[in-house]
Amino acid sequence: MIPVAITGYGAVTACGIGADALWSAARDGRTAVHDVVFPRIHQQQVKQAARISDADLQILLPDAKPRFQDRTAIIGVAAAREAITQAGLGPDDFGERCAVVVGSGLGGAETIETGYIRYLETPAQRGDVMAIPKLMANSTASWIAMDVGATGPTLCISTACSSATQSIGLAADLIRAGVVDRCLAGGSEALLVDVAFAAWELLHVMTTTRCRPFSRERNGMVLGEGAGVVVLESMEAAKARGAEVLAELVGYATNADASDLLRPDLAGVTTCIRKAVESSGLEPSRIGYVNAHGTGTVANDLTETNALRAVFGDAFDGLAISATKPIHGHALGAGGALEFIITVEALRAQIAPPTINWLGLDPKLGFEPVPNVARPFTADAAMSNSFAFGGINAALVVALPGRG
Repeated sequence: MIPVAITGYGAVTACGIGADALWSAARDGRTAVHDVVFPRIHQQQVKQAARISDADLQILLPDAKPRFQDRTAIIGVAAAREAITQAGLGPDDFGERCAVVVGSGLGGAETIETGYIRYLETPAQRGDVMAIPKLMANSTASWIAMDVGATGPTLCISTACSSATQSIGLAADLIRAGVVDRCLAGGSEALLVDVAFAAWELLHVMTTTRCRPFSRERNGMVLGEGAGVVVLESMEAAKARGAEVLAELVGYATNADASDLLRPDLAGVTTCIRKAVESSGLEPSRIGYVNAHGTGTVANDLTETNALRAVFGDAFDGLAISATKPIHGHALGAGGALEFIITVEALRAQIAPPTINWLGLDPKLGFEPVPNVARPFTADAAMSNSFAFGGINAALVVALPGRG
């Protein structure tokens, strides 16, 4: 099987511009969740989210095309450019041997909302003629491909919270199959707008206090936005151009619960995690850190805990497990990419970031998820999990170079 190297990554999040800003916030337990007011929600109950600052967005605008790009494409292209720079890719490294697989759960939410409001308030006024190209879910992937001249397969995976994780896994599959030599993969999401936020409130899955994954008294998730893009290459292609290999993507699995649209299924989640470990060829005990999906909802955290315990068995007690969503927010279609970047950085630094806001042990779970303060671990492999509405599960396993 063709080994897959990770040679670069980039991110734009509420933690700041750049993957370093994301990692340092996760490592230090510094949350980017702040008070957010949505003017058109008259009875807003949830009043916190991890929103990219206006100041950071202004930094990106001079190199963007806001007339043609929604917010989600602007941050996605910026993340891709950072990943490309870190990987040291040049103009000759793209073309038909480079793919782009960048997911999004909703696409151009800001464009959708602006268009509807304009139509309802002033129906006689001319709308945005570029609305359709801006709101398309595949817009970010297409803009990235055009930005670098990648003429290989360009795909947009839209599977809710598993979008980015599946995108990274599919990108690795394309490389292993010999279809391409490298791929820009990840996700971008920017749906912190009034209508979308109000709809999430109606589901009653968001916390009105603090997001506390795996903790007693946990009561829901916190939304975020952002973009994360990674550069994956065949090991041969990476070494041929003298690239630094940050880590190796050694395992991937995805499946469907096919049982309930919203409620996770233990059998499906367990099978996905087990298959990801098996595909890596590693013994479970080799994996020392897991970046959990960890939304902070009662059902999700219980299901994920039981699944990890079933797969890792006796090795479960030695696992460093943390959930970083209380820091960068649940970025939905981009969430898996942000957490994958954190997972790779954690593995390289041998530091498990903390699960902040943790109040104490939930006896139904029976474990501590690296509570509140980062801690060191020693291992040569790590895992990142994503589980989505629609019963779509995905997991990735990474190893230090040469350890897979």
